[in-house]
Formats: sequence, structure tokens, C-alpha cells
Amino acid sequence: MDRAAFNAFCADMPATSHVIQWGNSDVWKVGPKVFAICGWADGRDAFTFKVTEIAYEVLQEQPGIRPAPYLASRGMKWLQHYDAPGLSDAELQRHIEISYDLVAAGLSKKKRLELGIPEPSMG
Repeated sequence: MDRAAFNAFCADMPATSHVIQWGNSDVWKVGPKVFAICGWADGRDAFTFKVTEIAYEVLQEQPGIRPAPYLASRGMKWLQHYDAPGLSDAELQRHIEISYDLVAAGLSKKKRLELGIPEPSMG
């Protein structure tokens, strides 16, 4: 997945917004909360997303995936796909969807209804 495909994929999710921040990173939010980031790692696109505790433990052992700089060091369960082999495009998209669901689930029910966000599937 490249940056353009990442941005197009995130833009198709309900109630998302996009900002450029943190050194020219593409930052995607659901409501007011971040669910995915695309920045650079050694000149390549790097994709950062929130994961469950189990996924955090398992995926960080895969080559090309690491605990997300800054976020993971603060105890948050975020990973970064930064190099090959990492995840396939389909796997990366699925983890971005899960990240969206995890973050949306953290919004109040009132906020989700206000934004027109469906109940998170979490699966």
C-alpha cells in the first residue's frame, strides 16, 4: 500500500477527517480521535494503527512491524508497519479497519450517533 491508497482507504470510512501534522504525516481521525497515521521511516511510507493487546504482542514480532514510535513508548497499543515484509495490503487494510473500530468504540454513544457512526463491529 502506498500513501495515496492509504488516504483513499481511510477517506471511505464514516465520519473521518484528515489533517497533515507531525512532520508532514497524514493523520486520520474518527470524530476527534486519531485512528491511523502515515508518515516516513527511512524514506519509506510507514503506517501506524491501534491494535488489541493480543495483536500487539503477536504482530510486533513480525519483520517490518514494530511498536509505534512515541505512542507505544507511552503504553498505548499502537503498531507501525514500516518495512517489508510486514503486512500484505489486505492485512494492513483490515488492521486499519480494526483500529477505526477500536477508536470509534472509545467515543461516547452520543458522539457516535451524532457523527452517524455505526456500532463498531470489533471483528
